Amino acid sequence: MNENQRLKTLIDLLGFKNQKDFALALNIQPGSLSDILRERINVSNAVKDRLNLKFNVNLAWLEDGIGEPVLKKTPIVTPSKEGVPYFNLSLEDTDKFIVEEEQAEYLVNYRPFNDCTAYLPVYGDSMYPKYASGEIIAVKEITNYDILQWGEAYMVMTDEESNSLRTIKLIFEHSDSAKIILRSSNPNFKGDTIINKKNIQTLYIIKGKITRNAI
Repeated sequence: MNENQRLKTLIDLLGFKNQKDFALALNIQPGSLSDILRERINVSNAVKDRLNLKFNVNLAWLEDGIGEPVLKKTPIVTPSKEGVPYFNLSLEDTDKFIVEEEQAEYLVNYRPFNDCTAYLPVYGDSMYPKYASGEIIAVKEITNYDILQWGEAYMVMTDEESNSLRTIKLIFEHSDSAKIILRSSNPNFKGDTIINKKNIQTLYIIKGKITRNAI
């Protein structure tokens, strides 16, 4: 069974009565869904993102048949009077990200991530499918750049000498201990970026991601 056929099985698994209702829920034209189900076109990344964000569909199952069709629900973000600040901004919105609670959209009180520095939305596809555009990540500031978790995702901000990078990437060890390797998880974004640790302005490890309801 290919991913188009697996998408068809989701209509029943998710409790939709017909293809039209399923298409409306995904915000795509019924005709486009019909073309996918008839295998005239492939399942686009945009449709995959919506399946994952709206219904917690396991993309590993959709693409390769690995695991369960639907993942267990992740926590929902809701406003709170205490917790970690959520900022509705992209990395390009600021030269250096500084946490100021009075500028936050609201606070998120979710105990497993309450030691984090901030919540931020993901923009772009370079880290797909690990982090899809529109998802919310919980980040914690790192100050000791000599103790890093290789292969984990970080939010990196560098100075002008390193082209003022503002990015989310997987970090890997370089043969030169004064440098690190930045790498996308999306196979369509090929090539590594190597930066000097001394050029890092701020560094945040991504502790996890959560979803939010319509507020």
